[in-house]
Amino acid sequence: MNENLEKIFEFIVELDKLKTVFRQTYILGEDRPENDAEHSWHMAMMVPLLSRYSNQKIDEGKTIKICLAHDLVEIYAGDTYCYDPKAAADKEEREKAAAEKLFSKLDEPLKSEIYSLWTEFEEGKTPEAKFAAALDRIQPLLLNMERNGRSWIQNGVHFSQAEKRISKIKDGSDVLFDVAYKKIEEAKNKGWFKTD
Repeated sequence: MNENLEKIFEFIVELDKLKTVFRQTYILGEDRPENDAEHSWHMAMMVPLLSRYSNQKIDEGKTIKICLAHDLVEIYAGDTYCYDPKAAADKEEREKAAAEKLFSKLDEPLKSEIYSLWTEFEEGKTPEAKFAAALDRIQPLLLNMERNGRSWIQNGVHFSQAEKRISKIKDGSDVLFDVAYKKIEEAKNKGWFKTD
């Protein structure tokens, strides 16, 4: 077998580990948190459904790739809960080391391509990265709303934390930000956030 193809297959198998990285948000229909693979797939599906609400014109295909690549490093770095400042302290360092380890399993040009998709998301400067970041914030919000704020309540999330978290949605989509803000206000009125 072609040596390069064998390395790609090994990388594909390694990616299966993303299914074992669990997040704080609960899925619908089962009593368990979602995993990173489910989250990334869900975001990727949101791109063609919501791209018309992007503040800037985006390349949908590239944005889908960014969504699929954005959490791959968590195979080694683990998921860092967005409302945990202690865990976030060394997140960048852990994720960079994980990126080096994971993407080194590929040969060029694939190594650079996948690495650059992840980096683009992290830097958040392009229209595609900004829109992907907006989806990364609104996807768990939608699940939390459907699960009666379960993970917010379990983790003692304050309204001000949710407000700060969704503020980045505005960079990618003013429309989605407005919807997200109304939803967290609704959640606040239902008592799903700790009072500040």
